[in-house]
This record gives sequence, structure tokens and C-alpha cells, in this order.
Amino acid sequence: MSTETILVLDFGSQYTQLIARRVREQNVFSVVRPFNIPIRAIQALNPKGIILSGSPANVYQKKAPLPDERIYALGVPVLGICYGLQVTAHLFHGRVKKIKRREYGFVRLNADVRDDLFHGLPKEMKCWMSHGDQVYRLPSGFERIAHTRTSSIAGFRDRSRRLYGVQFHPEVTHTPLGHKIFHNFLFRICRLRGDWTPQSFIRETVRSLKEQIGDEHVVLGLSGGVDSSVAATLLHRAVGRRLHCIFVDNGLLRLGERRRVRDTFRGHFRMNLRICDASREFLKALRGVEDPERKRKIIGRTFIKVFEREAKKIGRVSFLGQGTLYPDVIESVSFHGGPSSTIKSHHNVGGLPKKMRLKLIEPLRALFKDEVRRVGRVLGLPKELIHRQPFPGPGLAVRILGVVTQGRCDLLREADWIVIDEIKRAGLYHKLWQTFAVLLPVKSVGVMGDERTYEHVAVVRAVTSEDGMTADWARLPDTVLTAISNRIINEVSGINRVCFDISSKPPATIEWE
Repeated sequence: MSTETILVLDFGSQYTQLIARRVREQNVFSVVRPFNIPIRAIQALNPKGIILSGSPANVYQKKAPLPDERIYALGVPVLGICYGLQVTAHLFHGRVKKIKRREYGFVRLNADVRDDLFHGLPKEMKCWMSHGDQVYRLPSGFERIAHTRTSSIAGFRDRSRRLYGVQFHPEVTHTPLGHKIFHNFLFRICRLRGDWTPQSFIRETVRSLKEQIGDEHVVLGLSGGVDSSVAATLLHRAVGRRLHCIFVDNGLLRLGERRRVRDTFRGHFRMNLRICDASREFLKALRGVEDPERKRKIIGRTFIKVFEREAKKIGRVSFLGQGTLYPDVIESVSFHGGPSSTIKSHHNVGGLPKKMRLKLIEPLRALFKDEVRRVGRVLGLPKELIHRQPFPGPGLAVRILGVVTQGRCDLLREADWIVIDEIKRAGLYHKLWQTFAVLLPVKSVGVMGDERTYEHVAVVRAVTSEDGMTADWARLPDTVLTAISNRIINEVSGINRVCFDISSKPPATIEWE
């Protein structure tokens, strides 16, 4: 990107990606790289500021994750958060040591200096702490700018070199004024313009795609969801009729999905679209498989196999386009080699074979879901499509716990359609991040028409979220839950019990597998 960039160095915090989001919310582009990225690579990025993330590590331990000290000599502002503050203190010969009692949760912060990082903020504010170490002695040239009852140094700065640090986490929603702290760092300290917008992203991405693809052809797996739809529209702008969309009916889709995709993209967008019914192939590959990771990888490999087979029918195709998003990459692998842990593999990341004939191209790889939706609006995609709730790449396979069969897919498809239908009737669809049904690998005893039944159990999952990285279970009205339960039990032959999932992410994930 030619726009202004903030570099976020990842030391292994689960909050690292939230830092990137908070920066982007201010119309400033951010990238995440591992803490040990070479200094030359940092210089090539030409960042206008650097943010150091938190970490579960301790700066005084052997082999502690430490950045190249030359980042402080680049002449750009640096903001350390939690462990990032301790890293700065440690490298400038301050003193960091373990505290007797870990400080975790809401804390009252006292701002001692309010002329740059805390400009316009109250002297006292609520913040979120999560640390077991503390800075006990400031490095030479630094001054304290904030404290709490238990942290005598909760923030510091070396104003002349524009080096800052906070012990708390301004990136989490539990720090209500955190966004203003980021605003001050970006615009008062880094002096940025804030020119990263959906329009600028589209211009840069289309230009980059044209350069990367040249005169070659691209095949894209179109699912009909917002991610693949926005990716297809960007690619279509870049290469026109040299984009060939393939919709694969893998037998794991929502009710009526094939017809919906055909009408939208052949009719409305007039794109090249091939429809391939590979449902038997996928179900055969999944036969007897219960492990969710195996399911994802099998589906990923089968997708590529189908794509490559269909691409041969098209002719000369060199690229495979995908709607991979930032959270997909974050949860599948340690992003850009950083120390964050793998949570699960996504079919369009971790399930790809090591050797592919097609070259992968992912225009949305750097975006979060809400950013993709903003881009989609600017591209002119229909509102109904843009605001469609996320659907996992592996489809119903990761919502059917245990083995995947045609019969179980049909059961879940009907139950899922009822859940969505009732949520829409209640006017809740666009207020929720995701709503769906899950089929459990157990049966339960029931009574219907004075007769004993022994049938499947369905679970309703509904969550609220901003980006899918964290989520809370939705407090659905009793009337909605009652309507969903009654309809599933009465209309879906084979299900006699409906449960409601009240787990948040973390510790649970949104999907069950």
C-alpha cells in the first residue's frame, strides 16, 4: 500500500489483532508482523509509527521475545502496550520485575500528564489491566505520565524521541476511552492524515491485481457469501471477462443456495459463472470422518481438486482467487510467522495442499469482515448480500458434530432455514453477527402424539460481535426461541429437542467445530 502505515509488532498477545483494528478504525492502515522482523523489512514498510503488542512472556526471562533495538532509532513514534511498555523499559535499562499479585481486570487510571497521549482525556478514567510484571524504575530520559493504585508507572514517555508506553490495554472495549488514546497517538504524535478508506483500498487493490495477474486468467470459488462476492467484484474490475467464477455445490450448503448464487451473479453482475454439482464427491470424501480438523482439510483439498478440474475445462488459467480474510489467517496460522498460537484451520488457508498448479490470489487477506462490508457497499453490491451473516467455508460439515451424511445435512439445512427465518421475522437478523443451527451426534427420547420418539438434537447458536475475533451470546427474546423450537420440532421430521448455546468467545469459538 502507498498509504500511511502503522506497524504492529506481535509478541504473542491474543489482543494483537485488536490493536490493528483500533488503528484502522481511525482510517489508518496497519499491518501486523512478528516481533523479530528484520530491520530492513521494517524500513521497506516505511511505517509512520510502530506499536508493540502485549505478550504472555517476561522481558527478563531467557530467550524473551525482543525486537531489534534499532526500531527506536528510525525516527518514528513507538507506543508500547503492556509487555510492549516493559520491552521499551528493559531495552533502555529501566527495571522490570514480577509483582506479588497479578493485576487483572478493571482499574482506575490516573493521568499525570495530559498534553499528548492523554490529550483531552479526564484525569481519572477506567482501563483494563492484564499483567504480572511491572516497571519499577524508569529508564533515563523517560517520565511517568500515568499511574494506578497498584502500578506506580502505568504509562511513560520520552517526548523528545516520541517513545511512549502504557501498562494497560487501550485496544480492548473494556478501556472505554482507548480509541481516543489511539487517536492521540496517530494524529497528535505520529501526525498522520488518516487517508485509508474503502475507496483508497479499492484503487490500490485493483491496481495491484492488474500488475500481479497481467494478461492471465483467474478462477474463483464463489460461495455467494459476502467475502467471495467482494473478492469476485474486485477481480472483475481488474481483469473483466478473464475472471471465471466457479460455484461448487458441495452438498454442505444452506437451503436454496445454488439458485440464489446463479440469479445474483449470472443475472445481476453478468459474470462468467460455472455451476458444478460435486456433492457426492464431497460426501464420499467425508464418509466416516468425525474429527473437525480432518473435515476442514478434506474439504480444502477437495475444493482445490474440483477447482483445478473445472479450470481445465475453461482453458488457460493461472490463478485461484479466494475470499480469505484477516481472521482466517490469524486463527489458522501464526500470522506472518509470529508467535501467536493456532486456534483452528480454515478451509481456505490451512486446508490447501502444499503443491498446487494454480497460484493463489487473495485480495481481501488484509481485511476484517466489517471492512469487507464497507468495501462491498462502495463497490455497489446489493445490501442484502453485503449484510449477510457469515457462513463457514466448510459449510454444514462443521455444524454437524460427528459424521457427515446426506440425511444429516438435509436435517440441519431445514432446521437452519427455520432459525434464520424466525430471526428475520423478529427484525434481529442485522443486529446479530451470526445465527445458525447445529446438529449434535446424540439422540434423545421424546413424546409426540402420545408415542415415544428417539430423534436428533439441534442447538441454536446466536452471537453478537464486531469482527468475529470475540463474541458474546445473544440474549434472544423468549418468544423468538419458542417459535424456533416449536417450528423445528414440528416441521423437521427427525429432530425432537432444541437447545440454546449460551457460550461466549472466548472461551468457546463461534462455530462448534
